[in-house]
Amino acid sequence: MAMRSMIFRKMCEESDAKRDEGLTTPPEIERFDDIKYGSDKQWQVLDVYRPKALSGKLPVIVSFHGGGWVYGDKNVYQFYCMELARRGFAVVNYSYRIAPEYRFPAPFEDTNMVFGWILKNAEQYGFDLDNLFAVGDSAGAMGIALYACICTDKEYAKMYSFTVPEGLKFKGLALNCGIYQTKDAGIIKMLKDFLEKKDYPAILEKLSVVSLVNGSFPPCYIMTSNEDFLREEPKALMESLDKVGVKYRYKLYGDEEHPLGHVFHCNVKSEFAAQANDDECSFFKELMGIK
Repeated sequence: MAMRSMIFRKMCEESDAKRDEGLTTPPEIERFDDIKYGSDKQWQVLDVYRPKALSGKLPVIVSFHGGGWVYGDKNVYQFYCMELARRGFAVVNYSYRIAPEYRFPAPFEDTNMVFGWILKNAEQYGFDLDNLFAVGDSAGAMGIALYACICTDKEYAKMYSFTVPEGLKFKGLALNCGIYQTKDAGIIKMLKDFLEKKDYPAILEKLSVVSLVNGSFPPCYIMTSNEDFLREEPKALMESLDKVGVKYRYKLYGDEEHPLGHVFHCNVKSEFAAQANDDECSFFKELMGIK
């Protein structure tokens, strides 16, 4: 493994463990853990969370976790995802194969399998497929946005060997503290561990969300924070969405008195995270016609 990835993983593991220390499953949440959606027992697994007080079909949120393509799994995101479930959703929290052990397009192959699993198991877990949403942060925002491009652009989809499940349609996305271009030197450096040498750097431009979105891209909530090192990223994305006429809502959280860093919304102990997650779920409910 590249030394860069090892250092990054260790740093994230320590930070996330400290963030989530003492947290347990909320009593109002029912969880279904370690469900296999593929053959890899370590990576191709998912959890489903539902609020116990609600029965029948629920709108669905699927979480594409962040971690620079080299870190993270469903365990890291369980408490954040259960917070979303508390707001009236069935939430699918999945792991996917990460780099450098597994490189592009492994996360997209796994994500496609997850959505295939969701469509096949909608009745068992009470998924309302007419109200299917997804969230992603940092590299995960880039990931779910690119997957949405695969689903809405037949020409772009030809770059991938898999076929999008028939009938799959997003009602909306939430893109949090995300990466949407591949021009920044730091982003390019990060992607070196994700891409095969034979693909790099020629494939970089094919991973730039801002150049891929079209009029069929889902409505989205786009957020960042005042101390996020990626806080300038949404500007180009919003310009692209404006050009193709896609609905979006943008919010920058934090101020001088309340500095908020990258992916602050994953810290479920924070009142600012609660507000951001409330806002995104409210946006989803608006798309459903619920005020």
